[in-house]
Amino acid sequence: MKPRYFDYNATTPLAGAAKLAWVEATEAQWLNPSSPYRQAAGVRVRYEAARTSVAQRIGVDAGRVVFTSGATEANNGVMRYWAEVLGPNARVGINPTEHPSVIEAAKAFLAERVLWLPLLSDGRVDEHAVQRLIADGDLAALSVMAANNETGVIQPWQSIARLCAEVHLPYHCDASQWVGKMPLSGLGDCTYVTACAHKFGGPKGVGFMVLPAAGVEPCRLLYGGAQEAGQRAGTEDVAGVLSMVAALEHVTLGEPAARDAFIAELSRRLPGVQVIGEGVERLWNTVSLIMPEFQSVRWIRSLERAGFLCSAGSACSTGKSTQSSVLRAMGLDSASAGRVLRISSGAETTLADWYALVEALMSGYQALKAEAASSRSQVISID
Repeated sequence: MKPRYFDYNATTPLAGAAKLAWVEATEAQWLNPSSPYRQAAGVRVRYEAARTSVAQRIGVDAGRVVFTSGATEANNGVMRYWAEVLGPNARVGINPTEHPSVIEAAKAFLAERVLWLPLLSDGRVDEHAVQRLIADGDLAALSVMAANNETGVIQPWQSIARLCAEVHLPYHCDASQWVGKMPLSGLGDCTYVTACAHKFGGPKGVGFMVLPAAGVEPCRLLYGGAQEAGQRAGTEDVAGVLSMVAALEHVTLGEPAARDAFIAELSRRLPGVQVIGEGVERLWNTVSLIMPEFQSVRWIRSLERAGFLCSAGSACSTGKSTQSSVLRAMGLDSASAGRVLRISSGAETTLADWYALVEALMSGYQALKAEAASSRSQVISID
């Protein structure tokens, strides 16, 4: 039986349009687009048309779009570039619930220059504190994601982008969880935008980045050849890029109604379950739950046996013994963080799938309680 997939924030299945585009490009567009002969020029035309398609959707000039291997490369590139060009006393504001590719890169490249931005209890950056920091001239650059990959909490990135634009403060927005789920309007107001294809039905190992507008020297990701207008050396991944753009052109934006019905039903039947970020705007497909009992890994295994796939948080940290940096930054105690389930759906996930997940959770809860009772009775009998 095919499992019901509820881990779309980790990765998505390859969309049909993306697969067709990849196969066609692999068979007919395999020439190096930087080669000098006419046939390669045709590949170059297709490749640049893909760049234009992304740029139009974001609302920027095509010259601002660079294709990358994904958001991790691009996020590292921004942090490394800021470390190189900003002064030794410059402070860079970083949202402490960013993806590890921002957090760890900021620690590695910027070190003591990082100023961790204050959070509200729901996981959003304190926008008023950010306003004060900008007004006081305390920041040389700023990085705040669009939406959190673990909790789905949406950051006030659009208003932050406007604040930064008013004072010409470089602003980086990791939009990996936003692109393909939410409208793209407003992203063009950010100085830097990073995203990856496999979060919206494209292939793994490819993404795109929006660089600063003309007149601002952008960061250079890879040195070598003159590909990507000199910003990223390396032979272009034509098939990957065309597949990614096909996926982007065919995304379906969802609504939160089915997820909210799931939350209401589960809360009615399982007292004590808590929703992280409840009451604030979140991605329509995401719910992060603190279960009333039992460790996350036990819930995940129970659900997998029942034919449902979900996670405990970021796929970059699942399986490690350390607590999620997102949950830690939000102030969750270790016991609560150890009981978190992240459930994330796709546009094709039905209301019936969500209700079936409720039943699987309730059955799993009864089974886990029975296992716990059996273990206790065995300990008592041994004593």
